[in-house]
Amino acid sequence: MAPMRAVALAAIPSSLRRLNERTVLERLRRLGTASRADLAKAASISQPTAGKIIEELLAFGLLEELDEDDPPDTTALTLPPRLGRPGRRLRLDTTQPRFLAIELGVDQTRLACLPLAARGVLPWQAVFPTGPSPDAWLACLRTHAAQIPRAALWAVLVSVPGVVDEATGRVLYSPNLHWTERLPLAELVSSVWSLPVRLVQEIRALALGHLAATPGCENFLLVDFGEGVGGAIIEGGQLLRHPLPLSAELGHTPVLGNPRLCGCGATGCVETLLSRSGLCRSLNEPPGADVTVLETLARRIRSEGLPDWLGNALDAMGAILAGALNVLGLRRVVVTGHLTDLPASVLERLAQAVRRGAMWARFGEVICEPAPRRRLEGLIAAGIDRLLFPASSEGPLPEATRRRMAETSTRTSPRATTAPQTQSIPNARRPRRAPAPTELKSYATPP
Repeated sequence: MAPMRAVALAAIPSSLRRLNERTVLERLRRLGTASRADLAKAASISQPTAGKIIEELLAFGLLEELDEDDPPDTTALTLPPRLGRPGRRLRLDTTQPRFLAIELGVDQTRLACLPLAARGVLPWQAVFPTGPSPDAWLACLRTHAAQIPRAALWAVLVSVPGVVDEATGRVLYSPNLHWTERLPLAELVSSVWSLPVRLVQEIRALALGHLAATPGCENFLLVDFGEGVGGAIIEGGQLLRHPLPLSAELGHTPVLGNPRLCGCGATGCVETLLSRSGLCRSLNEPPGADVTVLETLARRIRSEGLPDWLGNALDAMGAILAGALNVLGLRRVVVTGHLTDLPASVLERLAQAVRRGAMWARFGEVICEPAPRRRLEGLIAAGIDRLLFPASSEGPLPEATRRRMAETSTRTSPRATTAPQTQSIPNARRPRRAPAPTELKSYATPP
């Protein structure tokens, strides 16, 4: 008989505790607000265990308690009513900025300080041109970093275009921003703020944001039209994992008869037709006119109808999306980006093409719907899931983030003798905080 493998029993309570913490936070994010009893029931853990975890999460500044006169969250999922007096409701913290979000775009870079729950429109703290070189970009980043307080921040989250290896913090390929391929981007950003840094592929961030904002929508293919055309897949309320650092690169599917050269080096990619620069080229507008190209195109569509070149491009895109739905076994496409700013006939033409090619349309409903970009909400979700309470084994980034979380909870707890000057989120309520512990404890669910 083969010898039995040794089991690291000491790691089991910690893993179970982390699973319980993840579950409580995930349920609260989906519910919006909930009492302790509701959270214990939704997470399928005992009330004593849930209560201990919630008290620790309160102490670390992850949660806040609401007053009785606070209005309920009408955008989240709801639980059936319970008998008796309702308990005091909880929600993710909306007051302290915990993540610094950086949107690294082709034309401009934007910075914002984010709490764990984004409520309403959050302001950007800084906006500057991305520029053609990493040296110029890093110099601008250092300049603006001096104006952003970091005392309460836990980590930096960077939304990046292109093919991104999120595990190693490197951009492998970026057709529209090639200079990001030649440097360890995460390390450079960390040198500016001395905080843990996580790169998030930009379309995956959009998909996570849509998932966070629409709790009942857990299976969809998101496609975004901007400087390029990209996609991301949500199945069962989770980003679909891939063995390669590629995520629904729909924009680089070739279209028969399209002679245009793409930034990826191939010929005929559909994004050369439907990206902003592609629309400029089709309208015979110079590349620098892409700011007004949508207004020009919208006026033409309203006065003359859908031009043939655009209709053909939408048909090709619809066939690509239909093929993706057939492979994935999905029936919902979420469209974000500039196509949603054009007249409704544009999205309807795309939806018709999707339904023509989608197998499920023969049996049931196939949905193709517009949605706003929710990048910041997606970055928050990525920060919570991959840095604060990752599902996989501990790594250097989660460990560093949790150390930072413990440091700031000690500084800002009621027991601290002095408190640092930190930036607050506008119009946020100051919540009740529990005394801060020195470390996260282990709570295994009783049988």
